[in-house]
Amino acid sequence: MTPASIPGVLVEAVLAAEEQLPEDVGKSGPLGLFLLLVLLVVVGFLVRSMNRHIKGLPRSFDDAGDGPRVVVPDTPAELVDEPRRPGQDLLDDLRRAPRAIEGPRPERRDEDRTDPPAR
Repeated sequence: MTPASIPGVLVEAVLAAEEQLPEDVGKSGPLGLFLLLVLLVVVGFLVRSMNRHIKGLPRSFDDAGDGPRVVVPDTPAELVDEPRRPGQDLLDDLRRAPRAIEGPRPERRDEDRTDPPAR
């Protein structure tokens, strides 16, 4: 053998080795079939379980008046400010004018009053 023929022999040996593939390359075999069947059975059980859970859900999640009602504010300022209750403006006006909410005093007569008479 000459040194020039060694690379040619090595190339032929490598090509011959690549052509000889084992027979079972690319085949799944019985273990792959078993795993595939197990996975299909597990998916079937999951679908069955989810169907049971979905049947147990109500048709609608709308509240039937139970609990507090959530109100979405129209402006960002309503997020910070406390919401006004009905009649709150009237109560604030009456608190600013305390004589308006006082009852009549028994020791004073109507002639002694300095404020205008109620309508």
